[in-house]
Amino acid sequence: MRFWRDERGAAAAEFALILTLLAIPVLNVVDLGNYVYQRMELDNATQVGAQAVWAAVGGSNCKTPVTVSGNCPNLSTTISTAMQSTPLGNKVNLISTGENYYCVNSSGALVVTGSLSSRPTCSDGQAAGDYVLITANYTYSAVFTGVSIVSLLTNPIARTAWTRLN
Repeated sequence: MRFWRDERGAAAAEFALILTLLAIPVLNVVDLGNYVYQRMELDNATQVGAQAVWAAVGGSNCKTPVTVSGNCPNLSTTISTAMQSTPLGNKVNLISTGENYYCVNSSGALVVTGSLSSRPTCSDGQAAGDYVLITANYTYSAVFTGVSIVSLLTNPIARTAWTRLN
């Protein structure tokens, strides 16, 4: 009977029960923070890829529009190499490179104008802007796979970046 009345160690037992309940949310916060960080790194990598297009056009081997066959040799390789020089390394994949001429409409939004065969003129008399869109992805793997809710988020992570060439 004395055993049942003894309360020594009760606090340690209660702490162990509460700690297991608190561990899951804490592990999820750590995993979610890592996911957000990797997503920001992918944003950075796509921006670096867009800057690589800009640098290639400034070089002597490219002319606009750059995505038209033969206008910019090895453009995809140049973009991929630039993106993979970021902290995510070779886990970043170039998904697509798109290019088009855009004009600003009356509400200030960019709208596609014409085709890449000839540069159109916008309604305000200005030449349409040549924009390149880079899309890349990165497959995120959760740090704590057994308890992570991050696996419910979109995977792989896909991000885009724009650059205006001229």
